Amino acid sequence: MGDISVPQSSRQLLLPLITLRDASSTDGGLPRSERIYANRNLPLTHIDWLGFDMDYTLAIYQQEAMDALSVEVTIDNLVSFGYPEYLRNLKYDSRFPIRGLHIDRQLGNVLKMDRFAAIHKGYHGFRRLDREEIRAAYWETKVVPDSERFRWIDTLFELSEVTSYVSIIEAMERRKERMDYPRLLEDIRRAIDLGHHNGTVHSRVLADLPRYVNRDPNLALTLHKLRSAGKKLFLLTNSPLPYTQRMMEYLLGESMPEYRSWELFFNVIIVAARKPLWFRGEEPFHYYHEGKPQPGVNDLERGVIYGGGNLKEFERLLGIRGARVLYVGDHIYGDIVRSKKESAWRTAMIIQELDAELAAHQGSAAHIRKKLELDEGRTRQEDELRFYQRRLKALHRHDEEPPDEAEERRIRRGLERVRATLGRMNEEQEQLEQTIDTSFHPYWGSLLKEQGELSNFGAQVERYADVYMPRVSCLQHYSAEQFFRSPHDFMPHEL
Repeated sequence: MGDISVPQSSRQLLLPLITLRDASSTDGGLPRSERIYANRNLPLTHIDWLGFDMDYTLAIYQQEAMDALSVEVTIDNLVSFGYPEYLRNLKYDSRFPIRGLHIDRQLGNVLKMDRFAAIHKGYHGFRRLDREEIRAAYWETKVVPDSERFRWIDTLFELSEVTSYVSIIEAMERRKERMDYPRLLEDIRRAIDLGHHNGTVHSRVLADLPRYVNRDPNLALTLHKLRSAGKKLFLLTNSPLPYTQRMMEYLLGESMPEYRSWELFFNVIIVAARKPLWFRGEEPFHYYHEGKPQPGVNDLERGVIYGGGNLKEFERLLGIRGARVLYVGDHIYGDIVRSKKESAWRTAMIIQELDAELAAHQGSAAHIRKKLELDEGRTRQEDELRFYQRRLKALHRHDEEPPDEAEERRIRRGLERVRATLGRMNEEQEQLEQTIDTSFHPYWGSLLKEQGELSNFGAQVERYADVYMPRVSCLQHYSAEQFFRSPHDFMPHEL
């Protein structure tokens, strides 16, 4: 075993998007892109088991290539369902979607919400909705994100669904064709599912793994370090057995001489888990013999691959306590929310977009500082506005005495000056917000923020993920005794 210790000076830092320090600065020599960020305190000394999802967690996909493949398969299937042949030449922009968007089935719009379900950005096709359209559609009635009207896009896997949806709407409405927005979304979902269920997508990915998957050279060392520190590891994935075997062989096969096969990195391996149902279901485990599922599992052994199962039976067979488990996944609902709601497991979320978020935040540091200064300046101007308004009201308070005309003119000039200043500041702030948004994403701005608030997606991450990081190998930089500490949480009256 080689020396896999890390410097004792490596320690936890504040959440991103809060501090404006230089991104090139480090703490204990650790760049921001390699750090783990804590929403809640998490002492690794209290963790005995670490579990990992596979897709988009251990296996980080090349998103642009995966989206192009998924759109191509989706369009082929839609044409087979009876959609126009010209869609095979569909023009699309795979950069358009981000996680956390909502599709309005009723109006065919794609929307971004903040943590309070307020909507400030939206598109119909690739046309951005103006403020009045958003106000008329979503500000005058209550928006219920969890209702049947809206579909939430919370995984990287689903981004191609949004790309297909807006591109098809753009193409068909340009030809003045009648649109059934709910039916279109349903058919796209059906076409995507067909591409996975019939093996088309999996076979294309496995035929050219380097094109579709980023092989992290530090993944094996990270898992080895955790095992060497006494942690037990398990794999819990929804992917089927053949796909999991090929993918994990690509990621870990022959990566270290200490492991004859990838299976030996893990104490337990579970495929075809059917998350999120796995966390609250009662399906029994089965094991595989010559690739075929076999019933009768009374123990979970290292080197054996299991399928199905459920949380309750998993903990019973292994004799583990939920609070001693840290589960690492990318799916905010299927991995993080459900495990948090159905168990005492601690949670770690992989946000592969975090690299771009950190870079954009640093690149926008000057604009963000200016925006904060404008916020403070507007507060001072609003205080002055209230001062003049009180003076004017007091001047007219005594009806029996005529107001001092000269004083009234001075007050009204002051009011005009303050209102003009506020108008200029509001315009400057809107321009700054647009500039900052564009530096994060050309259509939607920051993944985790919206209009100075957490985005709907960011709020989910904050609420359900104990810690988050851009990739699993960030764990290699921390010791097994690391205490991840969250920043202090202040209410407005404490600031």
